[in-house]
Amino acid sequence: MASNDRAVRDPRRAWVIVGMMVIFMLINFADKAVIGLAAGPIIRDLHLTNEQFGQIGSAFFLLFSISAALVGFLVNRVPTKIVLVVMAFIWALTQLPMLGLVSLPVLAASRVVLGAGEGPAYPVALHAVYKWFPNDSRAFPTGFVSIGGPLGIGLAAPLLTWIILTYSWHAAFGFLGVSGLIWVVIWLVVGKEGPLDAHQVEAGGAGLEYVPYSALLMSRTFIGVTLAGFAAYWAVTLAVVWLPSFLIRAAGYSPTATGWIVMLPPILQLCLSPTLGFISQKLRALGVSSRVSRGVLTSACVTVAGVAMTLLSKSAGELAQIPLVMMSFAVASVTFALGPPLVGEISPVRQRGAMLGISNGLFTLAGLVAPWLMGHIVDVGANPAQGFRDGFMFAGLLIVAGGLLAMILINPESDQARFGRRGPAIGGEPNPDQRPALLATAGEGDVACLPNAR
Repeated sequence: MASNDRAVRDPRRAWVIVGMMVIFMLINFADKAVIGLAAGPIIRDLHLTNEQFGQIGSAFFLLFSISAALVGFLVNRVPTKIVLVVMAFIWALTQLPMLGLVSLPVLAASRVVLGAGEGPAYPVALHAVYKWFPNDSRAFPTGFVSIGGPLGIGLAAPLLTWIILTYSWHAAFGFLGVSGLIWVVIWLVVGKEGPLDAHQVEAGGAGLEYVPYSALLMSRTFIGVTLAGFAAYWAVTLAVVWLPSFLIRAAGYSPTATGWIVMLPPILQLCLSPTLGFISQKLRALGVSSRVSRGVLTSACVTVAGVAMTLLSKSAGELAQIPLVMMSFAVASVTFALGPPLVGEISPVRQRGAMLGISNGLFTLAGLVAPWLMGHIVDVGANPAQGFRDGFMFAGLLIVAGGLLAMILINPESDQARFGRRGPAIGGEPNPDQRPALLATAGEGDVACLPNAR
């Protein structure tokens, strides 16, 4: 229990790490959002069709999911501080070429490389945070890390819109590159590995347990969380790539008004994610099952967002559209606060980084399809406004289906029982009594399979 005590005795350092991960995710999502905010001038300057621009949006996700999964395995062995530095440095470098003359191939290549660098961002950030917080205390800090995304869209949208209108879209990309470099410098000074995993390695505790990846990947909870995440990320990518264009071209808002409206869903998410994360954590403390306190809560949020998006496709007027925009593009994102603790709960600590990366890599495949498909629907529609409405109707129904399936599937208690281990040990809290039993029943080859990771 020494690691837990150390984490409790050093809460300031733990929350500094959380704060740095919030800023890390803020820059991550600002990098994503800039392409949508600059859609008009980019389409005009490069003479693109809507489908071509959608393909640029999808190009960002070409290597995104693969990178998330591969780096998830890497952080099982390499300190997260180093991985985070390399990732943020890549982000900054890929933005800087946008300051010069830009062709379609250069823009596409930049987004592909940026996507490869940003794909592992969220799971790696959470893996770093989870080294400071035990299983039952993770929902609240996860909620804070998850708000980095809406902060990146919400706070950056008006600022980036102003830079685009005042200077150029090239300057907006350059601003984000410089911001990334500043974060790297600060993280090199304040970044530090958490004590939980280090203690478990030294003591040979529960962190050394192993569950075959096939069992983890086919578990009800992992599949349910991934489906909920896929549905939620479909909404995220539509918000990043196409929501500004919808508001301008279909709903008739000005670019300045659009910049402020795009800020509203992140504001709602800023309230929802930490609040529901705190409620979930309190419910767990009161003995409510993780299936209900985490699984049902996140699935219900995804379903509500899907219903709101279907209504948005039929809406007209500010009084209906603005609240529906907020619900459609904010509520489902709660799954990014409550889903990772569910994956962490069923994953041995030595496999947690990989499982978080694989989950992130699978559900972000939505980003590879959603932008292109929306652009295609807009191009083949009777007119752009109707095309956007058809695209949002399809997206809303898909998101509802994802939420309902996740509600049926997620059941970490059932999965833990099937794995034949007690939840706290799998979730990463010390349980020294289990290690001797594991070694007693494992053959030499099984012991050799135990990952030797940081």
